[in-house]
Amino acid sequence: MYSKTQFGQLLEALPRGAFEKLVAKHSADKYNKGFRSWDQLIAMIYGHLSDSKSLRELEAGFNAQAAHHYHLGTRPIKRSTLADANTKRSSAVFADICNILMHNVHRKLKRELKGMLYLLDSSPIRLQGLGFDQWAHQYRSNVGQGLKLHMAIEARTATPTFATITGAQVSDIKIGRTIPVEKGATYVFDKGYYDYNWWHQIEENASKWVTRLKTNANISIQHYHEIPTQDGPILEDAAIQFNNRYVKSRTENNAYYKQNVRRIIVVRPDKSTPLTLVTNDFERSAEEIAALYKKRWDIELYFKWIKQNLKIKRFIGRSENAVKTQIYTAIISYLLLQLHQQKHNIKTSLKLCLSALRVGLFQRVETEQIIAKRQRRRRIEIQKSQLQLAI
Repeated sequence: MYSKTQFGQLLEALPRGAFEKLVAKHSADKYNKGFRSWDQLIAMIYGHLSDSKSLRELEAGFNAQAAHHYHLGTRPIKRSTLADANTKRSSAVFADICNILMHNVHRKLKRELKGMLYLLDSSPIRLQGLGFDQWAHQYRSNVGQGLKLHMAIEARTATPTFATITGAQVSDIKIGRTIPVEKGATYVFDKGYYDYNWWHQIEENASKWVTRLKTNANISIQHYHEIPTQDGPILEDAAIQFNNRYVKSRTENNAYYKQNVRRIIVVRPDKSTPLTLVTNDFERSAEEIAALYKKRWDIELYFKWIKQNLKIKRFIGRSENAVKTQIYTAIISYLLLQLHQQKHNIKTSLKLCLSALRVGLFQRVETEQIIAKRQRRRRIEIQKSQLQLAI
């Protein structure tokens, strides 16, 4: 009887039926010539999890496990075929399955957690050199040319709940406005999402937001809140109003901001200047608000993790479509790894979980367990026979 490999167990979380519907919707397999979108997805996930550094390495490692391909619903690959698919087959099908997987995980999180906390940010993907310059120059910004990965993650579990890829010149707030606002949640973001009207939309959905206040913000102080201790990190806690009718983009300030918001000034031991925060949350303490904004660095750590442990810093294809495909499949691989860790109650860190999985992707877990059980029985029998001989 066949027993699943660790790679096969990990892929169980992929909604195959939904994926095939997306393939049909995008006509992704119209000219597949025997290499389907599913084959491409499995190959790319394998590339991320195995740390394959090139198409040649990916092809050799994947094809060495041909005995397991049938049970994964795939087949051996050719690097030229995979390269063509990454270049020509639209990344939209992988973006959509990534969104479906995030939605499924997100729905499960909302059942298990209360008071969702979301961190928003973006990370530049700098792309320069032969193969990139032909198309990436149109996405030039003040930090270079390339793409930008916009994401929202649930803070307590570091789980992605929103992801999209744009040109590097697209502002964070433009994408931020498209993120669905969840009632009762808290959103933490930096000054890249500075828009009074968008903050007002979050408020109208009975949600909270926390961000930094710009130094040139035109405000008036309404009253000061009492600070519990003078020796703590909070220097000031005050209710303020925004005075300017228009924001930088000439978008009119909503009526909400004729009401009070909250300014909190926090001392930074490692900086000469304090941190000035602004929020619509009057319920949490000033220390809790400061801790929420400090939590925002977790999304920076998330970007660092996927860039260091999955294949985002080095690309095996140089077209725009190939780069986007590789990024979306990296996020899919991260979600599958996270679900695998939860399902099998693996207590180690996600990094160690990936390391263990990486060296045994095609290890048959049940077979190994049967062998271990047989060895234990054999040891017990030997011990019993030795005791009988001693008697």
